[in-house]
Amino acid sequence: MKETKTNALVIQAGGPTAVINQTLAGVVLEIRKYPQVSKIYGARHGIAGVVKHDFMDLTDYPADKLELIAKTPGSALGSTRDKADDEYCKKIFAVLKTHNIKYLFFIGGNDSASNCGIINAAAEAEDYELRVIHAPKTIDNDLLETDHCPGFGSAAKFVASAFAGVNLDNASLPGVYIGVVMGRHAGFLTASSILAKKYPDDGPHLIYLPEKPFNIIRFVEDVKNVFEKHGRCIAAVSEGVADEDGVPIAIKLSKQIERDAHGNVQLSGSGMLGDLLADEIKAKAGIKRVRADTLGYLQRSFLGCVSETDAKEAREVGVQAVRFAMSGDVDGSVVIKRAGDYKISYELVDLSRVAVGTKAMPDEFINGANGVTQAFINYLKPLVGELPSVEKLEAKQVQSL
Repeated sequence: MKETKTNALVIQAGGPTAVINQTLAGVVLEIRKYPQVSKIYGARHGIAGVVKHDFMDLTDYPADKLELIAKTPGSALGSTRDKADDEYCKKIFAVLKTHNIKYLFFIGGNDSASNCGIINAAAEAEDYELRVIHAPKTIDNDLLETDHCPGFGSAAKFVASAFAGVNLDNASLPGVYIGVVMGRHAGFLTASSILAKKYPDDGPHLIYLPEKPFNIIRFVEDVKNVFEKHGRCIAAVSEGVADEDGVPIAIKLSKQIERDAHGNVQLSGSGMLGDLLADEIKAKAGIKRVRADTLGYLQRSFLGCVSETDAKEAREVGVQAVRFAMSGDVDGSVVIKRAGDYKISYELVDLSRVAVGTKAMPDEFINGANGVTQAFINYLKPLVGELPSVEKLEAKQVQSL
């Protein structure tokens, strides 16, 4: 690319996270170091904002305020789940050319990587000089090629903390508790519910992931067995659990199915799955006190439950995205690589390697049909960091007179 004055555009897309604005700040503050970039724009509500010419000028946005934005959950620029087809790309290019944008930074998950690939291919077809860099984020932790995704560590910290609190509540007033956690195809977030478990009888006692077939009859039996052993039971269930044929339980039982622009079925919009499972326990196991919660959107942008590691890496992903873009005529997705106990590095891989599908939990992280292994806990701990400490009251029993 010729060393002439050009402009840059940054986009946020997909589900917000607690640290996605760290990546935004990383991009904006790093790109200010390069004199060949004249203006830095932010598109409001993703590619939907691009086609509407709905930009914010971030070129001279005060750095101290940007640092405050970085620590604020949710997508500061707004988001969208629009899918960029060929016609959409033509509209995008018309706007990019109008604003002389030659650097595009796309902060998002699986669908965003796909959009990046479509936009990049269209740019090459039109011989338009454009560097497209995908900066990853997703609480599902299901992007291919990367060891883990910015946003996941903080969401996992929330889930682990929530289930630790539920465990204390459930121990106080015993019964059955079912917590439905986000995770369409991957169980990383649901599995994170185990991280704060301290004592052998602590919950969650059962963990159900989309990687393993879910059988309602077996589920009821599992709950009944745990209840008979401990006098209570806590189950963490992924929203994407599916039967032996791969059909999500939520879809099988839903009377009305909603899909987004990418064809994804809306699984987090109701407590239907939790309610159904609770009803099955009441009817088939004869347990009266059964409660179910769907954590829903609370997992994504919970204020005050941010992993320090997650925030640091989310910022660095943005910084590295700019450095890769400025290193030459390159496009791609930034990925995190792990070595040893916890040493990471950043690489750029071809967009097609990230956009082609989703990553599931590996077998070595899964224990049977309803649990996770120590290997998963070891993988997760450095991403989440310190959790609040809890203690059990254990004192000598007073003998009756």
